Amino acid sequence: MGLCWARMARRFLTGLWDEVFAVKLALNGLGKYLAGLVLVGLLLFLPAGTWRYSGAWLFIGLLFGPMLILGLVLLLKSPTLLKKRLSAKEKEGAQRGVVGVSALLFTVGFIVAGLDFRFGWSAVPTWAVCIASAVFLLAYLLYAEVMRENAYLSRTVEVQEGQKVIDTGLYGVVRHPMYLATSLLFLSMPVVLGSWYALAVFALFPLLLAVRIRSEEAMLVRDLPGYAEYRQRVRYRMLPYLW
Repeated sequence: MGLCWARMARRFLTGLWDEVFAVKLALNGLGKYLAGLVLVGLLLFLPAGTWRYSGAWLFIGLLFGPMLILGLVLLLKSPTLLKKRLSAKEKEGAQRGVVGVSALLFTVGFIVAGLDFRFGWSAVPTWAVCIASAVFLLAYLLYAEVMRENAYLSRTVEVQEGQKVIDTGLYGVVRHPMYLATSLLFLSMPVVLGSWYALAVFALFPLLLAVRIRSEEAMLVRDLPGYAEYRQRVRYRMLPYLW
């Protein structure tokens, strides 16, 4: 009888802890989601000098709509992966530098897009905005597929306990499909916003990702068993038949 009560108590405490973890994770995710929404809005609408920036509203819808859906799916299906995605503290100095420069470019790119709208520097045709919007959503789908395939996916460069090399699906085509999806997102953003000048800023992101990949692969070869052999099997880092 005592053993039965002990098991029931353990199950109750485990369930309670899971619920507390889920609530804390949801609040953390919601906080970062709202902070990102406010920050992007300020970076776009303040330089534009108006709320009537249709490209900004389109971009916000394309970015934060699927983001909310994806976050809810991860919260329900894979809270551990969501926790990893919400963590962004890099341990290596080189990676911290890449993240810092990326944040700076991100900020400058949005401000330039807003100023572009205010002063009418660019004339981006509607068909280009439509194609960029489709590419943006395609990149989101690729991103979701990468997260489905790789349970070890993290925003920081690290090798986790028990981690194994993933070589199926998109990982059988390129070694870093997440960075491919990220590049498509970044390069389509300024076109959705209607700014060729902002595209010149965002075009620097793939170069930063190349630096990040080289540093990350050196760490993976050193610390992840089987990665050196995987690198020999899958030749391309991010772009099939190119690099």
